[in-house]
This record gives sequence, C-alpha cells and structure tokens, in this order.
Amino acid sequence: MTYYLIAGERSGDLHGANLIRAIRQHDPNANCRAYGGEQMEAAGAQLVRHYRQMAFMGFLEVAKNLGTIRQIMRECQVDLLAHRPDVLILIDYAGFNLRMARFAKKHSIRVFYYISPKVWAWNPGRARNIKASVDRLFTILPFETEFFARYDYKIEYVGNPLLDALADFRPNPGFGATIGLDGRPVVALLPGSRRQEIRAMLPVMLAATRLFPLQQFVVGTVSNLPGELYDNLMAD
Repeated sequence: MTYYLIAGERSGDLHGANLIRAIRQHDPNANCRAYGGEQMEAAGAQLVRHYRQMAFMGFLEVAKNLGTIRQIMRECQVDLLAHRPDVLILIDYAGFNLRMARFAKKHSIRVFYYISPKVWAWNPGRARNIKASVDRLFTILPFETEFFARYDYKIEYVGNPLLDALADFRPNPGFGATIGLDGRPVVALLPGSRRQEIRAMLPVMLAATRLFPLQQFVVGTVSNLPGELYDNLMAD
C-alpha cells in the first residue's frame, strides 16, 4: 500500500516515525511519502517538506506567515493528487491537517487521523466536521472515545505512544557528571520544540531559577534548532 503522512511539528515527527515502523511490520512493502522530519525519514518515508518550514505558533505568527502557509498547503494538495495514496494519515497539527482532510475527502482519498485534534478543549462543535472528513480517527487519550461518541462518531483508542517511549528509556547513570552536575536536586527546563515558544518561555523559566538557589537546572534542547538560539537567550 501507499501511505501519505503529514506531521507539522517535532512531536508529530516522533509519533509519525513510530507509526511508520509499525506499519512496515504489517506491510513490509509499504511506500510512505511524508511532510515531517528526520525521524520519519529515518523510519523509511520519502520526505517532501520538513516540518520546520511549517511550525508557526500563535495568532500573530500565523498571520505574518499566512501566505507561506497557503503556498505550502497548495503544494501539498498538488503533491497528494499527483501520488494519490491508498490512505492519507494526518498526525495532530489540526489547523493544517483538518483542511487537508476536507480536500482529500473531496477527491475520494481515504483519510485516517492519528492523534485526534483537541477539539474538546477549543471548539467541541468541530467534532462534526472531523466526522464528515475523516474515515477513521485514532486517539491517544481514553476520554476522547466518550467525547466523540456524543457526536455519534465511533473512534479507536490506541494508547499514548509517550508511554512506550518512557518504558523503553534507559537512563545513563554517568550523564550528570559529563555536564558538570553535582549532588543537588536537578530540575529540567523544557521550553518546547518551536523557535517562537522557546523565545517566549525560556527567559521566564530562567528568571524563575533565581528563586531556587538550592537546585540546579538543565535546559532541554531540540536538535532541529541551532544551539545559538539557546546560548543567546541564556546569556541575556
């Protein structure tokens, strides 16, 4: 079968990569084409566009880049029709992917949605739109099954992939020493995976560390953004 996957941010790239590997276990000849990142590419997908070109956050940032977003969507629609996959798999990233779902449905392409949009939090009525455009919906939160049932939409709960990642994680006992940590309690600062949110969140987090002199802090970084971004914010 041929699969077309769309993920618009780092977390979607991670979950998409795990999904591709699972698909290949059941379909060794799977042909995967994707909007995503390095992890989906490493899992075997042909990468069309990297998510770093799509990860806009917040009303102002989206408004400033509306022309770019529309261009990317038109390109994606053209590419989707050119390859006409057996199924389009959408991963989170609701603003872009719900529009792609409607487009694909209009052109008789099956649509699966993995990690359903959080419409229960920001617009419950949009559950009807999802039902109209999505053939199968897979959720990672158990209570969403009951939520979508109110709209007569039977969905499939598949469990949270982060739990699998945590179960497989094996800590390195010597890691702290390699970055100069001592015996004090360690607090991780996790400002996000997108440039805009890191610029907004990390200075606030760093300011808060001054209130806790008995702890030591470590900043979690992401490989898809340059180290200079963190260095500059931490130097201010």
